[in-house]
Amino acid sequence: MPTQIAGNKIAGLLLVLAPAVVAAQSEGPATRRTKEIVALINSGTPATIKAYVDSAFGAGMRGMPMAAHLNFMLGQRETWRGFDWVSPIETTAESATTLLKKRLTGEPLALIIEVEPKAPYRVTLIGQRPPPPGAGGPGSRITGDAEMAAELERYVGALAGADAFSGAVLLARDGKTIFSRAYGLANKDFDAPNRIDTRFNLGSMNKMFTSVAIAQLVEQGKLSFDDPLSKFLPTFPNPAAAKKIQIKHLLSHTAGLGSYFNDEFERSSRARFRTVDDMMQLAAGDSLAFEPGTRWSYSNTGMLVLGKVIEVASGQDYFSYIKDHVYRPAGMTNSDSYELDYVNRNLAVGYEKEFEADGSSRFKNNLFMHVIRGGPAGGGYSTVEDLRRFADALLSGKLVGRAYVDQLTSPKPELNSPRYGFGFGVDAETGTVGHSGGFPGISSNLDIFPGTGYVAVVQSNYGGGSFPIVDKIRALVKARRAPATP
Repeated sequence: MPTQIAGNKIAGLLLVLAPAVVAAQSEGPATRRTKEIVALINSGTPATIKAYVDSAFGAGMRGMPMAAHLNFMLGQRETWRGFDWVSPIETTAESATTLLKKRLTGEPLALIIEVEPKAPYRVTLIGQRPPPPGAGGPGSRITGDAEMAAELERYVGALAGADAFSGAVLLARDGKTIFSRAYGLANKDFDAPNRIDTRFNLGSMNKMFTSVAIAQLVEQGKLSFDDPLSKFLPTFPNPAAAKKIQIKHLLSHTAGLGSYFNDEFERSSRARFRTVDDMMQLAAGDSLAFEPGTRWSYSNTGMLVLGKVIEVASGQDYFSYIKDHVYRPAGMTNSDSYELDYVNRNLAVGYEKEFEADGSSRFKNNLFMHVIRGGPAGGGYSTVEDLRRFADALLSGKLVGRAYVDQLTSPKPELNSPRYGFGFGVDAETGTVGHSGGFPGISSNLDIFPGTGYVAVVQSNYGGGSFPIVDKIRALVKARRAPATP
């Protein structure tokens, strides 16, 4: 045995792990732990998973809620039907990175396990990284857009068939759609299917619209990226902070503000918060966590404050401004921050999967968890086609001039923001700019692949549902761009 484990409550765990443990006697502790965890993902019960976490996880990992461990392991099984062992990638006594194969789709996966340096070598980290080049898997040798679409059809169809994905997917190149399809149910109570024009919650993706609006106002000379917040909000709850914070700090998440989704929000009726001013009440107690421009820390309050700056600088309320100056010129006819206690047609209900004591699962909707109306920081609704139109309008200069597009979509290392521009994530590794949005029952993402013509939109009404498809599309675009092997 890799560790000495006692107690009747984990007797079932020994049966689950026995084959892996026997085969791994001569291997290092990190590799042995990897085999144990793969065995748990493949066939563990909630009881054996709990027992393993209690006995074999380090203090930091045990500090996480048990539900998080159960959801991870049981969720991996439900999503991928488990993993098959392929080969080690990098191995030391304290760390093992192992190539696995997803049983549902045949895709490769690199699993990282780290352990303590001394016996009993408890687990300190479970993570994933992209598999090494040449790891293979379906779709690894894509040579054309038609093949890319066929591979997406196979891959997303497998996930949807396993009920691991519900939502809509769109891939376009140079403004022309290569692949678009909807899967699953928008409303499980009434068996209403998702459609390509179903409106999904955006989560934090509204931040892109807020940032484009700010750039428009800069272009019009109504404000500057270097302006202090105090110029527009002299009565900001923290006047000293308002003098230090500049517009560029708010845009890049380097202002030092936090999140207005705080305890007061949790205790309050969602119906209280419909306007930017309503939402600003929640930010009244926010203070600076650090000096503006010295660190990066994702901030919903910062983007909310920009919504108020837009109102002051433009003379319009935030929602009207975005509708008139972003949605309308981009042709986004199915996008808005809808008030959810009114009738709004064709909105998807968000669902989160919960696991029972016997390992079975059920869905819980998010109707009483989220905002009643989205705003500058997130929570609006859109469709995959509208988000493609937004990307096309942005790239063509229809929303803001090319120089400002570059400003929005370039990293800001001078502000200690190396992977985020002004309202847009910038990922050099994947070659993308865009934004994602997530919450229980919400998982949306826009990827723009500069220099390639590709734009990808994935929206799901399952929490985390977009992640595997976003990764798949990025891998396909990368394979499409790679030079052919002689």
